[in-house]
Amino acid sequence: MTVKKYLQQAFRINQRIDSKIVQLEELNALAQKCTGVITGMLRNPSPATFGMENVVCKIVDLQNEINADIDSLVDLKAEIMHAIKTVDDIDCRLLLERRYLGMKTWEEIAYDMCKTGRNIHMLHDRALKKLSLNFTEFHLDARVDL
Repeated sequence: MTVKKYLQQAFRINQRIDSKIVQLEELNALAQKCTGVITGMLRNPSPATFGMENVVCKIVDLQNEINADIDSLVDLKAEIMHAIKTVDDIDCRLLLERRYLGMKTWEEIAYDMCKTGRNIHMLHDRALKKLSLNFTEFHLDARVDL
């Protein structure tokens, strides 16, 4: 795994969390549409496809997945921060932090650092080279591509 792919893992986990949060909102909306079964009443011969208990179980499972992903993201960001701190160039460190921990766009980074887009990309290339010199392949292989 390359240094860049390693750093991009945090963005991918964050995207996955966002996607699951949207799914959770949809399940919560569905749960509000579900009705409970009152005992002793006449029943519909065709049971509902999504009973309240099924939706609640799915909500709990999805919340647990989101929490696990958040834990993974926090751990990975700590690893990435530790790796970025090994870069001796302040501008390179700042760019790596804003891109891979702050998840900012190239335009936002260029504006924040008062640089052109081209200069930001050249600085990014330099930062990745500096980071790869400090980071062994053992560390890069330690995580699985998420």
